[in-house]
Amino acid sequence: MTEQVRLLPLPFSNNHQGKPRRIGVEIELSGLELNELAELVAKELGLNTEQKGRYDLRLTGDQAGDWVVELDFHLLKELGKTEQDPGSLSQSAEQLLASLASQLVPLELVSPPLPFERLKDIEHIIDQLQQQGAKGSSDEFQNAFGLQLNPEIPSKDPAMLLRFLQAFVCLHDWLLQQEQIDVTRRLTSYINPYPKAYQKLILAADYQPDLPQLIDDYLTHNPTRNRALDCLPLFMELDESRVKAAVKDELVKARPTFHYRLPSSEIQLAGWGLHRAWNGWIKVEQLVANPDQLSSCAATYLELLNKPLGKLLQDWPNQLEQQWLNR
Repeated sequence: MTEQVRLLPLPFSNNHQGKPRRIGVEIELSGLELNELAELVAKELGLNTEQKGRYDLRLTGDQAGDWVVELDFHLLKELGKTEQDPGSLSQSAEQLLASLASQLVPLELVSPPLPFERLKDIEHIIDQLQQQGAKGSSDEFQNAFGLQLNPEIPSKDPAMLLRFLQAFVCLHDWLLQQEQIDVTRRLTSYINPYPKAYQKLILAADYQPDLPQLIDDYLTHNPTRNRALDCLPLFMELDESRVKAAVKDELVKARPTFHYRLPSSEIQLAGWGLHRAWNGWIKVEQLVANPDQLSSCAATYLELLNKPLGKLLQDWPNQLEQQWLNR
């Protein structure tokens, strides 16, 4: 059973609409069949199961919205929504893809946007999945599974959004260390950091963009979902035409949230749970909530970035922890 560690509270309790903030959670895993995963979650939460396709289920009846249980493979999910003639070439192709996917592609559990107090439901589900033999990223070398958080933004103010980006850049290496990301996931492009040029740009004291410039600069340096903190869904929500002009990816969906992709799913490990990813993210928010601390931290980290061997010669995560995170 997962060790029950307290989930740190949100420093910003309300979203950009003045309502209590909600958080979506996505967990990738293997070790169970699709229907087994759906049945376990439906039983835990008292939900009904609806078949949307052969690789795509919806769990209905939750006031927060539908839960999704699916195979994380877009092409196969699309094939699974169509009728196939027995023995046809298309059915054979689908069966081959499904066989390959079962070895390489994770199942994914996606929650609806949940209020903070319901994150305990995620922890209970993780407990149940661990008891049923669910496997995570480091269980097999080819796995690169993640646990992703989608916390709603507290404000649309570009100055506030910039502070989140700055805080995340400052904490990235510390978070990477805390999360103990396994080697396979590190080798993929899924959780790439922001380019160094972009980090320098947004940490500069005189960088005070309006929203269009903030979005344009992000798109110039990060025209991809593959970032440890992906802001494409957020910027799609705030300015859809601007994002679509720069990024041709139908998987980018608009939502007023940050998309925190860095954490690994290590659901097979005793003591692992939502708390590890969540409490790391809250450290980002705590720094955002203290502008003076953030300004000092950003200036110091920018100075480090500007030194040719700065990050190689200095233990930034330790300095960050001692000078800013423990205050």
